Amino acid sequence: MTGASDADGLRARTRRAVRAEIAEVALELFLANGFDDTTVDEIARAAGMTKRSFFRYFPAKEDVVFGGIDAVGEQVVAELRAQPADRSPWECLHAVLRQWSEKIQSSQRELSGLQLIESTQSLRARFHQKREQWRQDVADVLRERSELDAFTADLLTNAATAALDTAARESQRNDADRLSALDRAFDRLRPAFAG
Repeated sequence: MTGASDADGLRARTRRAVRAEIAEVALELFLANGFDDTTVDEIARAAGMTKRSFFRYFPAKEDVVFGGIDAVGEQVVAELRAQPADRSPWECLHAVLRQWSEKIQSSQRELSGLQLIESTQSLRARFHQKREQWRQDVADVLRERSELDAFTADLLTNAATAALDTAARESQRNDADRLSALDRAFDRLRPAFAG
């Protein structure tokens, strides 16, 4: 039994490694040529595989961009669940989102991926769909952790998302430190949403 589970674990790790490699190659091509002007054939060729092999790892070209974002969303939800019970929902959101913003800010690959999404209409639309699911997952966790009703959980989640967006825009607009802008946004919203 252990041998089978070890093999499954190895296969899963190998699959994740290949997906990460394809995503890295694809991002380089997208940044060099633009998302819309890069084909799956070009990505597959650059990754040393066939187009058919590419589709074993990603159902569509867009999924190459969003694989990491999906993983971050899942990790944010897990980290919200793991926050200390005595911490308010707003403080939990701030702590977890600040930590992830710090990781993203320190990773050129993550920043490049976000810039690609922001500059590509089709990716922006898909990002908003994914973000809507993330918002629902976060609101559900906030309700699990506390006595919040659905309205308040949605309100806190959307306010936190607005804080993230505003910090990102401030960072781009004034070449400001994104984390400081995020802290400022959470602080300014705190009196209304201390929850």
